[in-house]
Amino acid sequence: MAKANKNSDKRIGKSRPSKLKEPETSYTKKKTTLSKPKSKANFNSDEIRLNKYISNSGMCSRREADMHISIGSVTVNGKVVTEMGYKVRLEDEVRFDGARINPEKKTYVLLNKPKGFATTTSEGKGRTVMDLVANATDAKIRPIGRLGRNSLGLILFTNDEQLHAKFTNSKHGVTRLFHIELDKPLNFEHLKSIQEGFKHQGKLVSVEAISYIEGVSKNEIGLQIKNTGNTILRLIFDHFKYEIIKMDCVSIGSLTKKDLPRGHWKHLTEQEISNLMML
Repeated sequence: MAKANKNSDKRIGKSRPSKLKEPETSYTKKKTTLSKPKSKANFNSDEIRLNKYISNSGMCSRREADMHISIGSVTVNGKVVTEMGYKVRLEDEVRFDGARINPEKKTYVLLNKPKGFATTTSEGKGRTVMDLVANATDAKIRPIGRLGRNSLGLILFTNDEQLHAKFTNSKHGVTRLFHIELDKPLNFEHLKSIQEGFKHQGKLVSVEAISYIEGVSKNEIGLQIKNTGNTILRLIFDHFKYEIIKMDCVSIGSLTKKDLPRGHWKHLTEQEISNLMML
């Protein structure tokens, strides 16, 4: 401290008690200044370089990613980016040669949904299925297809965009089996019409399969569709003047509710994922 005062005397010319506080004041300002970049770094902690984002997605190495960026093969939120060192956030839409990519590890979560939860990722909709899988993973998963708020059964969540696109494709889809309870027994002629397909407002409505459930009354049926929503089920039974009392999705492809209680979720096994990929 004495050395600092000596230097201060030479620099200022006169040594006064008030001047002795200047080094301390200067040190305080310097400390405050140093804390600012740290705060800024925390603010941008969710940003990563675009080449790392691409590399993490498994498409190629960082060096190769730079080359693809430079030739305009990469878009961020719909705009071509050629700037080296460009930073993106995890929620940004990044496309590599037109295909959307994701830097997270691919995650697959199966939920046995109870009543009273909406199938949506939007906020402000009350209780949603996203609340039920909130602790399943840090990955940004979303549901494939939907079930109504009062419907029950299986919903598959993933951040695998290719699988999501494959299963929501109207031509390909994924088979789902529903256990449906109606307000009255299903007439055999109506069952036959549903199986063969019928016209509704000029459009053909068809299902994969439909049958009565053995051992119970004929107001309980099994119905198999590839459509990822459940609006078609309401449409079918409204057309024939039936009311759906209960709707339960009991399987998605080869995935079933076995050992998965209502309101619980699980991560798919490697074998289950492989089976999905082959659908």
